[in-house]
Amino acid sequence: MSQNNQKANTTGRHSGPLSGLRVVEFAGLGPGPFACMLLSDMGADVVTVDRVGNQFGDKNNIVNRGRTLVHANLKNPVCREQILGLIKNADVLVEGFRPGVMERLGFGPETLWEVNRRLIYARMTGWGQSGPSAKTAGHDINYISLTGALDAIGPAGGPPVPPLNLVGDYGGGALYLVVGILAALHEVKNSGAGQVVDAAITDGTLSMMTHFVAASLKGTFVEQRGSNMLDGGAPYYGVYETADKRHISVGAIEPHFFTELCKRLELGNEWQDAQNDQARWPALRAEFARIFSGRSRDDWAAIFDGSDACVTPVLSLSEAVSNQHHIARRSFVDINGITQPAPSPRFSRTPSEIQGPPPSRVDSVETIVEGWREGCI
Repeated sequence: MSQNNQKANTTGRHSGPLSGLRVVEFAGLGPGPFACMLLSDMGADVVTVDRVGNQFGDKNNIVNRGRTLVHANLKNPVCREQILGLIKNADVLVEGFRPGVMERLGFGPETLWEVNRRLIYARMTGWGQSGPSAKTAGHDINYISLTGALDAIGPAGGPPVPPLNLVGDYGGGALYLVVGILAALHEVKNSGAGQVVDAAITDGTLSMMTHFVAASLKGTFVEQRGSNMLDGGAPYYGVYETADKRHISVGAIEPHFFTELCKRLELGNEWQDAQNDQARWPALRAEFARIFSGRSRDDWAAIFDGSDACVTPVLSLSEAVSNQHHIARRSFVDINGITQPAPSPRFSRTPSEIQGPPPSRVDSVETIVEGWREGCI
């Protein structure tokens, strides 16, 4: 196994395209911290404000990498003034509480704009800042349930399958939050005024469903799991079990890729025109399943290696670390003995860099504010 043995950045100078950006993160869970990890990886100086007494220092909690940590009791007037001094020098604030919590703490956007009118106030929630569900609890599975996404994922004849929390928390949530922050930062250069970024997981997930809404309008997507091209309905786009009880994935959508697939599987010519004949899909699927079950996963990977048949082995997370493509791309890095995904995306002139491991100490707010004022953090 080989990783890029990158050292944590200990220079105090942040690298990456967002170098110089100052972010205050109010500690939370899920998409907010992940979004701040991305900002930090791209060079932003992220300071996390957490409650006194909360645990920290877990080196395996890599989503919290590259941060500076401060503790504060926001009900204490002295602590409040210190945090306000931090926010006065910040570009972005990220919070993930239910609507109204920050206002009750005295840190709502209108209050903070009196201190820093250019502040981008990024709010990460499941339901958004308004609507009948806005103040109710929820998790990824609940948010994507209301968007049509969860209903569309799963095998034919079976129940919907939760897609980890990738679709909601991270796809519809964190990534849209980052997009919103970057857009607002662009706009503030012209207006000089910050604004609220209301990033709701439900909104973002609905946005990601745009392709399927369009397909539904055109009649090429049906609301029945396992009946569409991209949900496993098409035999040329799915997963098959191999002889060693592992799996191989097939994504031969284009006709010339399907032809290459049939060639490598040594299928007879009678199957060449079956790709888009849905009446023959069950028989084609059964034939694929029969053939793939005859060899091990790694045997099939070798057979299709370098081809355009769009066939790849289904790897576990631990196996992905040792994949030759990821090794060549340095897609994993080792920071202080912890192997983890490298920053993404990549930049040719201002490369991203993991700024450091998860915080192992609590820093002084005054020290950070002084450093920001002097421009040396």
